[in-house]
Amino acid sequence: MLPHPDIPHHPITCAVITVSDTRTPDSDRSGQMIQQLLDEAHHPILHYDLIRDEPDEIHHQVDLLCQQPDLYAIILNGGTGIAPRDTTYDAIERLLEKTLPGFGELFRSLSYQEIGSRAMASRAIAGIRNNTLIFSLPGSTNAVVLAMQKLILPELAHLTHQINPRP
Repeated sequence: MLPHPDIPHHPITCAVITVSDTRTPDSDRSGQMIQQLLDEAHHPILHYDLIRDEPDEIHHQVDLLCQQPDLYAIILNGGTGIAPRDTTYDAIERLLEKTLPGFGELFRSLSYQEIGSRAMASRAIAGIRNNTLIFSLPGSTNAVVLAMQKLILPELAHLTHQINPRP
């Protein structure tokens, strides 16, 4: 039994950002996978970008996107580990007005079932800024599929409706 009844499906306008110092639009399998899964679920993609793992660039791009009234969710991938160049978590965490700690907790739990104790190094995070959902995922294609299929797509409409109720 679900705690709240499901709301009718409606398209959620999204943005996809890949954070990487090495990928190109052609080699961005994870960004392509997010776009494909959103497309299959009939959620339009308003914006796609590939940016370097530089905190100021990440912060600036996400902040700009959160100012667009017709954008409801931003899904980032890459830069969530603990390596020195992994700065996405740090840039996103300081932007969030509200966090969804359950997202990271559930993601790491599901990841643990697939990859074992290495899941503890993931700094996947989600939250809200300016009534926009933000999800930050690892850059691994397997991690992207896991997060999208098990967590984000099943709850995207419900979470969006919680923030922006529609008649």
